[in-house]
Amino acid sequence: MNLSTPILKVPSIGMIYAKRLEKLQITNVEELLNHVPSRYKDYTIITKIAEAQIGETVTIQGRVNYIKNIFTSGGKRIQEAEIEDISGKINIIWFNQIYLVKNIKKGQIYSFSGKLDIFNRKKSLISPDYEQILPGKDTIHTGRLVPIYPETRGVSSKWLRTRIKLLLEQKIEDFKEFLPLETLKKLDLPEYRYSINKVHFPENLKQAQKAKKRLAFNEVLLHQSKSLFRKKEWGRNLVTNPLKIDEKIFKKFTNSLPFKLTKSQEEAIKDIFADLSKEKPMNRLLEGDVGSGKTVVSAAGAFAAFVNGYQSVFMAPTQILAQQHYQTLNEIFKKFKVRITLVTSAGVKSDLGKTDIFIGTHALIYKNIKFDNVAYVVIDEQHRFGVEQRAHLVKKAKGQRTSPHILTMTATPIPRTVALTVYGDLDLTTLTELPKGRIPITTWLVPPKKREGAYRWVSEQIKSKNVQAFVICPLIEESNVETMKQVKAVKEEFEHLKEIFKDLKIGMLHGRQNAKEKNEVLNLFRSGETNILAATPVVEVGIDVPNATIMIIEAAERFGLAQLHQLRGRVGRGSLKSYCLLFTESKSQRVLNRLNALRKNLSGFELAELDLKLRGPGEIYGIKQHGFPELKIASWQDTEIIKQAKEIAEEALAHPQKYKLLIDKLKLDSIALN
Repeated sequence: MNLSTPILKVPSIGMIYAKRLEKLQITNVEELLNHVPSRYKDYTIITKIAEAQIGETVTIQGRVNYIKNIFTSGGKRIQEAEIEDISGKINIIWFNQIYLVKNIKKGQIYSFSGKLDIFNRKKSLISPDYEQILPGKDTIHTGRLVPIYPETRGVSSKWLRTRIKLLLEQKIEDFKEFLPLETLKKLDLPEYRYSINKVHFPENLKQAQKAKKRLAFNEVLLHQSKSLFRKKEWGRNLVTNPLKIDEKIFKKFTNSLPFKLTKSQEEAIKDIFADLSKEKPMNRLLEGDVGSGKTVVSAAGAFAAFVNGYQSVFMAPTQILAQQHYQTLNEIFKKFKVRITLVTSAGVKSDLGKTDIFIGTHALIYKNIKFDNVAYVVIDEQHRFGVEQRAHLVKKAKGQRTSPHILTMTATPIPRTVALTVYGDLDLTTLTELPKGRIPITTWLVPPKKREGAYRWVSEQIKSKNVQAFVICPLIEESNVETMKQVKAVKEEFEHLKEIFKDLKIGMLHGRQNAKEKNEVLNLFRSGETNILAATPVVEVGIDVPNATIMIIEAAERFGLAQLHQLRGRVGRGSLKSYCLLFTESKSQRVLNRLNALRKNLSGFELAELDLKLRGPGEIYGIKQHGFPELKIASWQDTEIIKQAKEIAEEALAHPQKYKLLIDKLKLDSIALN
């Protein structure tokens, strides 16, 4: 057996449990060993029966005199046992666990851990954990710090403890240290095998914390190493179609725009042009807050490709966003003869003759578009587009790999420490300003008692100012795919809104609608025929309606601040004053304080940093919703561990012989962009 052995081949784990463990992202031996406890029960006080005190959590070990079920006239089912040690006897009480009389054997010695209380006027141990004491065997469920794990239906902490203990007693051939001892000493980290043993079965909390720190370091090191290796491998590619870039191209493009670029946009375009002039293909991430003007920046690269006689491709995660890019780029390039083609499942919309810019969803990469003449590719919403798909853009010929220049963009505000780890293989550019003239959005927190008044105000605004509103329904489940539960929620809200706003027209938009239905709904909203659009948050990206000035977000406490900020960014895109109403029924002062941060007009990045401190990244954007790698052991708040892991990853790539075991373990050759 080795660390990569499939979980199904582990003794005492069958097909049913293997399926359940998949939900915990456990598919092999190493993943099971790295499924670390979230907390520990302190059952370390082992005491004699006579010395046990009421209110204490203790472990008592003794012989079972009897165990029986008691069925009361009131319908209660009580299990009562009596145990005895050299100091005396005590009753043990459980409720509604009638199977215990078969599990616990009279006359055998058991260990019981739980809280002492009074039951029927007697000192009793209430609902304790238990296990039989066997010669030569340590206890694992009682009499120690007992690990409590993240669980799933049908997989309890007790089951996990038992299987992990059995696994640690097996011979695992490649379970060895993979970092040099001098590195461990320098970072004050324990060895790998020791850490695995002590994180599951520690003698004290300090030992458990130190072991967990080592395993957290391993996890971040894996992310850092793979990212840096991909970056190194990318540097071996050559540009498919070299571009000649000069100051004239920059000026010709910027002078054609009907507005002045921000300093941040100008710097970003200079970064991109510097990359485009190199023989190595660009691989850059453009981060920008909602409304910061990323599309204009990305269009500059497409213009450079056009001037050089080459094509560009824009890929978006949804057809709605692809349509939005089509409209925006046509507007940007209307002074030039740039021919733009929109490719969607509904068909192809194009000018006559050769295409200069293709726009479509990420499926474009698999369609019959010849990338031979493509010099520049823009990928919107990077986190929804994996390394594997990006590798499709790399062509191999005569032993040499070539690729077009690639610019990836995201409007999701990511704290810098997270971005540099998750996207360590990309060069990073951040737009830090909003274009002048953007009117700040006023944000209000609306408690239940003010809900009716808020609805009346919205109705008056729509009628008197002829504006429109969004209503976003809560995120019910974290998922890459919009679930039927979310669709049901938005349908219920749609019916609810029709009751509230009887004299207004309500539309509904969700991810389960086909492209034709979505376009019909959006066209009615854009044309002003629909007053209010109820939508799920999955489709918030790319809907740009300047006349929409009101954003209502239901159950706002379910979202991270960065998500709320992104949703809010769907309004305030025109010249009219805009508002965001955060509906919440939460009474938690902590939640209300967090939501109030949105009223301070902080940037998306400031809000993301704040949420990282308050909640953690899983709740900032919904890890599964946005496709960010989930850290199971470490935390994105562990800035010191992240910094140390990056230093070791860089050292490992610079000195592979010194870190040979780490390189072998990470199988870096298999993640290269071959």
